[in-house]
Amino acid sequence: MKLALKILLVIAVVIVATAAFARYWYLSWDEIAPPELPGVVENGVLQHDGQQRQWLSYAPASLGQQAPLLIFLRGSGSDGAMARAGSYYSFDVLAEREGFVVVYPTGFERHWNDCRAAATYAANLNKIDDVGFVRRLIAEMKTRYDIDPEQVFVAGMSNGGHMVYRLAYEAPDLLAGAAVLMANLPVENNSECKPAGEPVPIVLLTGTEDAINPYAGGDVVVFGENRGAVQSSRASADYWAKLAGYADAGERVNRPETDVEDGTAIEILEWAETDKMPVTLISIVGGGHTFPNPVYSAPRILGATSHEADAAELVWAFFERIVQR
Repeated sequence: MKLALKILLVIAVVIVATAAFARYWYLSWDEIAPPELPGVVENGVLQHDGQQRQWLSYAPASLGQQAPLLIFLRGSGSDGAMARAGSYYSFDVLAEREGFVVVYPTGFERHWNDCRAAATYAANLNKIDDVGFVRRLIAEMKTRYDIDPEQVFVAGMSNGGHMVYRLAYEAPDLLAGAAVLMANLPVENNSECKPAGEPVPIVLLTGTEDAINPYAGGDVVVFGENRGAVQSSRASADYWAKLAGYADAGERVNRPETDVEDGTAIEILEWAETDKMPVTLISIVGGGHTFPNPVYSAPRILGATSHEADAAELVWAFFERIVQR
């Protein structure tokens, strides 16, 4: 009997230890402190459509007049502070270096009212006017920082990326450029948006092994919630390329590997002619539902984090081409 109890105790200890290790392995992620930068971080609120909405911004010490504005929208469950930390403060560093303002707004109950008809979070069910909120936010940043309304760029990841699609569909006049990370266009019967049918300079960055946003298209399932089907990453890019007037299949750009041990690679497909708006698809081969960064990693449960590049750097490099046009 004593031997049996000892065996059971050993088994229990092994199970607990295995579960603890699995939890650490799949859920741990690299948390970092904000870098020491000379600029100013501000928290603010504004009233829109009967709601008090929050935002967090970083303005560089070297900020001049009529500077560009970058709005970054994070995914489900995130607020502005989490958006800033979840991108590893890379946009802050870029803002200080390049002289633009970056703002991280918070969605309604930490979600954005994107195009997907199947989504069941409060922002969608309550038909929150997030397009109007972003328009109001841009006006607030113009008053506060004297940003150039002709140089407003919006980037978003996951649910935030789907919100960028809504802006590009319904308010292309607001955007000098758009960036969508880890989100594909919804299929027609899963879309509640009304596309204006106007081209927008846009870059898409997606992981080929993303278990949430399927690279090849299909249902988006988040912790058991089915948010409906999306198109493939290629089809999503093709939509914007055709809208911009491109008839070809795009040009592939080779990017050499910088980290041969992370199991990922970057493939770039772009459409770029001087008389047309640029469109780029950046495929993170082997990457998951994660924000690429040379040093830091997201929880492994979301898939591999590519260390081949910094997603913020890739996004701003695309936007910078627009600024220089």
